[in-house]
Amino acid sequence: METLAMHISNGIINGPVAAAFAALALVALALCVARGRQDLDDRLAPMAGLVAAFIFAVQMLNFPIFTGAVSGHLLGGALAAVLVGPWVGALCVAVVLIVQSLIFGDGGVAMLGLNITNMAILGTAVAYLLIALLLRILPRTVNGLAITAFVASVVSVLVASQGFVLQYWLGGTTDVGSSLGGLAGTMAGVHLLIGIGEGLITATTVVTVAKVRPDLVYALRSLRPIPAANPAPVGGGAR
Repeated sequence: METLAMHISNGIINGPVAAAFAALALVALALCVARGRQDLDDRLAPMAGLVAAFIFAVQMLNFPIFTGAVSGHLLGGALAAVLVGPWVGALCVAVVLIVQSLIFGDGGVAMLGLNITNMAILGTAVAYLLIALLLRILPRTVNGLAITAFVASVVSVLVASQGFVLQYWLGGTTDVGSSLGGLAGTMAGVHLLIGIGEGLITATTVVTVAKVRPDLVYALRSLRPIPAANPAPVGGGAR
């Protein structure tokens, strides 16, 4: 297996489970398209393209873990969720995964539903839920936004890695050389390190954008601001 953001290769999960998750991914992406259309505007559309390009670039850095059936890398779900929201963010990550699979052979085509579910759907959803919570708890300052992006990145990567563990439990066909508990522990350990790296990159990127154009940060525009006053709002007065 490879790990980091787990691109699953063909054959590591059986056909019925792969088909079930493909159907789940299709339904989820259809919902994202429907809801994402409501969010798209002159600011979000170009930002979505930039986010997808950035995620594509960082996901090209792969780190093998077990035998080469699964790969690890940065996910980008938290970055997408903060900058363009959960619906468009999930679509950005999904498009990257599809291009990587079809053109670069990174992840099996038959496993696309599994990969999209873990990285695009689960990773982005968990990240945005944490972002929505933390931005209502932490002060809406540069530091608060950085902590939010960092924590959301780490947790989303960990949760996405355990999504693969669940899928392997349901229909794994390849011997990974360890028990299910050992697999879960290895995935969590490796992805914790990856999550920390991704968290630092995400926090730096989001804070940089917020300082210059806070209106381009979806989370700052869309989430209800904290009523308490704080001394150094992001971008000089983020809403």
